[in-house]
Amino acid sequence: MLILLPPSETKSDGGSGAPLDLDRLSLPSLLPLRRKLADALVELADDVDASVTALGLGPTQVDEIERNARLWTSPTTPALQRYTGVLYDALDAASFTRAGRARADARLWIGSALFGAVRASDPIPSYRLSGGSTIPNFGTLRSHWKPELSDAIEAEDEGIVVDLRSGTYQQLGPVPGAITATVLTEKPDGSRSVVSHFNKHHKGLLARALTLTTAEPKDVKAVARVASKAGLRVEVASSTELIVLTE
Repeated sequence: MLILLPPSETKSDGGSGAPLDLDRLSLPSLLPLRRKLADALVELADDVDASVTALGLGPTQVDEIERNARLWTSPTTPALQRYTGVLYDALDAASFTRAGRARADARLWIGSALFGAVRASDPIPSYRLSGGSTIPNFGTLRSHWKPELSDAIEAEDEGIVVDLRSGTYQQLGPVPGAITATVLTEKPDGSRSVVSHFNKHHKGLLARALTLTTAEPKDVKAVARVASKAGLRVEVASSTELIVLTE
């Protein structure tokens, strides 16, 4: 089972690993695309105004540009420790046992605007780039990554793929046949709606359940059983869609 998580705009600082070495990252077929994009991002950092526009930064976020300027020289840390935020708080990787960490390394992947996708244990630096960003004279990230990213992910698949990425990141590298999860808040009157915060939190809980289970789900019904055992309220919507309900 391969579990694809979305990245987060918020990232931890620092790290104890050596500077970025693209040759150490998983999915080596993506190396040329990664190098081209990384070089473009570092070059963009030389122009503050252009960086602010391209990266969608606010007045208090200009220091994010420095992260990109130091992309090749700043320390790295495993990807699962680099990304932070609501989903990663719910995943709570810091509480994993040794066996849990081994399952995370085997099952968890994280989508990335800069790297395409990385394994949980891949060493990466802090950076700022979102899936919807457009670097001047570079084109869209969607056009940059497709179809190579899809092919690279599919080549890694030895079972089902559970794709928990947001729509923007799914578009960078669609995985045909992947199981997706839709998180809906159910109101007392029975109506249902999407709420961003609950979406991220419950996808984090689902990812935790799927990471730590000793089972090897083979289809959406088996994924639903794992989620239910973990205390999540779920429904199978189709052979490729799971609905997670919150109140």
